[in-house]
Amino acid sequence: MTPVRALLNLRSLRWKIVLLVGLACTAMALTVGVLVHESTLRRSMHEGAGKALAALDPVVREGTTTQPTALPDALLRQVRRDGTATLYDNRPPAPVFWAARTQDGQLYATRVDMTADLLTRQALDRHMWKYSLLTLGIVVPVTVLATELPARRLRRVARTARRITAGDLDARTETGRGGVDEIGEIGAVVDSMADSLQQRIATEQRFTADVAHELRTPLMGLVTSAGLLPEGEVTDMVRDRIGVLRDLIEDLLEISRLDAGAEEARFRPVVLAELVRESVARTGTTARVTADEPAVADTDPRRLDRIVANLAVNAHRHGAGPVEITVSGRTITVRDHGPGFPADLLADGPQRFRTGSAERGRGHGLGLTIASGQAAVIGAALSFANHPEDGGAVATLRLPTECRDVSGASGTSGT
Repeated sequence: MTPVRALLNLRSLRWKIVLLVGLACTAMALTVGVLVHESTLRRSMHEGAGKALAALDPVVREGTTTQPTALPDALLRQVRRDGTATLYDNRPPAPVFWAARTQDGQLYATRVDMTADLLTRQALDRHMWKYSLLTLGIVVPVTVLATELPARRLRRVARTARRITAGDLDARTETGRGGVDEIGEIGAVVDSMADSLQQRIATEQRFTADVAHELRTPLMGLVTSAGLLPEGEVTDMVRDRIGVLRDLIEDLLEISRLDAGAEEARFRPVVLAELVRESVARTGTTARVTADEPAVADTDPRRLDRIVANLAVNAHRHGAGPVEITVSGRTITVRDHGPGFPADLLADGPQRFRTGSAERGRGHGLGLTIASGQAAVIGAALSFANHPEDGGAVATLRLPTECRDVSGASGTSGT
C-alpha cells in the first residue's frame, strides 16, 4: 500500500488514534467548559444577590414601598413565604436581579441591572469555545504527523511479512534497531522468525542433497547388478523400479542445485516449435503440438526442454487426454482435460513432496517444482490455472526475451 493510500485509509490505526485523541480533547474541552460556565454562573448569581440585597437596605430606610403587582410572581410568592427573597430575571429588555422584603406589613423591593455581568459570561463562553476549537485544530494535525513514524514502521513490518510469505527469506524489517517499543518488538520477532525459517529450510535442503548424494552410490551398484540379471519378467520389473528410483534421486539432486543457486543458464537462439516437439517425443507421450508461427527465442535449450518435458509428463500422469501444447510467440501453453490443478497448488504454487488432489493421482510434486525452478533460472514466468470451461489444468510458460519471426527457418534444438 502506497503512503497516499495508507493516509486515505480511514480504517487504519492512524485515524483511529486521531479519532481517539480528538474525542479525548473534545470531552476535556466540554468538561472544562461546563465546569467553568457553571462556576462563573454561580459566582455571578451570588454576587448579584448580594448587590440586590445591599441596594434594598437604603430603600427600606427611606420607606419607599412597592406595589405587589410590580413584582414577578415567583419573587412575590417567595417573599411572602420567607420575608426576604432574591430572584434573577433574564427576560427582556435586560437581565436584572430582584431583591424584596416585607417589614411592618409593608413591601419593599429593588432591582440591579445584570447586563454587564451577562455580557461578560457570554464573552467567556465564546472565548472558551473558540480556543477549544483552535486547540483541537492544532492537536489533530500534530497527531496525524506524530503517528506517521509508527505507521511507517508498521507498514514496513507488513511488507516484510508479505515478502517472507512470498518466499523471500532474506527480507528483514530492521525495525527492532530503533528502540524497545512494541513495534520494535514485533519487528524483532518477525526477523527472528525469518532467521529460524531460513535456517530450517537450509537444513532441509542440505539434508535432501546429502541423502540424494548418499543414495547415488548404492544406486549405481543396483543399476550394475540389474544389468547382470538374466532376462525375464522379474528382471524387467526390477529394472523398472530401479529406473524410477534413479529418476527420483536425479530429481532430488537437481532440486538441491536449484535451491543452492548453482544453476546458470546458457542462452542461444532456439526454434521454439521444434524444441517443443522434440521434448514431447523424448518423453514418449502423445501430445498435440500447435505453433501459430515459427519463432526463435534466445534461451537455454536444455532447461527449456526440461520444463516442457516435465509439464507434458505431469499432464499425462495426473490429467487426462487429449494433452494440447500451444506455442504462440514466446508463450508455451500445456493443457490437459483432467480434473485440473488442486486449489492449494493454485494458491501457493508447486511444492515438493505434495501429492496433490486424489483426482489427479499421487506423486512427489517434484516435476512441477523443477519446472518452476528451471523457469526462474532462464528468467521465464511459469503460471498454473484451470480452464474456465472444462476445468482442465493449464500451465503457461512465458519466456522473457522477444521472439523473432523467421519465415521458413529451420534448425535443431540442443538437449
